[in-house]
Amino acid sequence: MLVSATEMLNKARDGHYAVGQFNINNLEWTKAILLTAQELNSPVILGVSEGAGKYMTGYKTVAAMVKAMIETLNITVPVALHLDHGSYEGAKACIEAGFSSIMFDGSHYAIDENVAKTTELVELAHSKGLSIEAEVGSIGGEEDGVIGAGEIADPAECKKIADLGVDFLAAGIGNIHGKYPANWKGLDFEALEKIHEATNGIPLVLHGGTGIPADMIKKAISLGVSKINVNTECQLSFADATRKYIEAGKDLEGKGFDPRKLLAPGFEAIKATVKEKMELFGSVNKA
Repeated sequence: MLVSATEMLNKARDGHYAVGQFNINNLEWTKAILLTAQELNSPVILGVSEGAGKYMTGYKTVAAMVKAMIETLNITVPVALHLDHGSYEGAKACIEAGFSSIMFDGSHYAIDENVAKTTELVELAHSKGLSIEAEVGSIGGEEDGVIGAGEIADPAECKKIADLGVDFLAAGIGNIHGKYPANWKGLDFEALEKIHEATNGIPLVLHGGTGIPADMIKKAISLGVSKINVNTECQLSFADATRKYIEAGKDLEGKGFDPRKLLAPGFEAIKATVKEKMELFGSVNKA
């Protein structure tokens, strides 16, 4: 069932586990993630970047696909359809398109402008029953052309944004989108503790979940992280499985070129990756 992410993340915070946000890119991605969540009885968040939304011909198409798939596949676990790293305009568009949750990433603005825009979007989202995520301090790496240096968020600025009534907060603690470099210093847990204290226990979001060691993930959850975003890891597993299928010549056997057969190994790889992450995050049987 399609719901806002507020209740599932409050339950995760109180239960000391995290709900995974898995970004979707097409039908295979969406189906694989939904079926895995149902099989594991886990709540799940489907993340949609602005680039992926455009690729899938728009937010209305995405919302219609997700709602129809939830109904047709008889998905009974809580599912949130969430805009990832949304612009001010993108957030408004997703509210109108039928998403159940949005993220406004105002981290690249001065704090006063971030506060002003977030304030307006909190009021709008809540009036429509949506949950809203905000961000303070940039996440390192690149996503949809936005490049972040990976600054550590200021706890005082985090408090300012949290006090606006956002439902959950992304705060930079040294995390990076995409693959982590060999010289990565790891997550700044001292900063995470200060942010957790400053924001009165609001569910915190860890972006860049691909490649973070399991022990760091578990420690982050213990310090208030209730939502962990995974995108790159599913893309890598999908690409690897598809490459092996083609390199083995399976696409040349019988009707192996049929897209339903060609994409099947990648589909199963996504399911395996999502299962592994849900088990690590502790969300299995928490629906």
